[in-house]
Amino acid sequence: MDQLYLQNQLCFPLYALSRQMTALYKPHLKKLELTYPQYLVMLLLWEHKNLSVKQIGCELWLDSGTLTPMLKRMEETGLLTRHRSTEDERVVNIHPTKEGRLLQKKAIGIPENIFSELSISHSELKSLKKELSAMLKSLEKK
Repeated sequence: MDQLYLQNQLCFPLYALSRQMTALYKPHLKKLELTYPQYLVMLLLWEHKNLSVKQIGCELWLDSGTLTPMLKRMEETGLLTRHRSTEDERVVNIHPTKEGRLLQKKAIGIPENIFSELSISHSELKSLKKELSAMLKSLEKK
């Protein structure tokens, strides 16, 4: 029965860590008027400039029912634009606006600020990220 003890579950430290990490980001993102999921979308757009809703959903592990309302709100605040593809009207492409691109300069210090709040070395962080990414990748096959 000890397999049902909370202390023996992998899911709990992952869940608690996720909540704590999101809380660390909150004061930094509040200055940018972004939620954590919106920040993740902006990270993708700053990197790729143009992505479809489907591509964003795959990268962030979010379904379109969750993603579409968030993208609509972000469009209303002027951070991005949504346009139907002329080649396939089922595809909605997302682009950062000028305002959205300018926000990148304000966000530039966030990763280092977060790292400074953690009690972990750069090599430990890199190793942990590699292990967590491998776990996520193994779930893609399911």
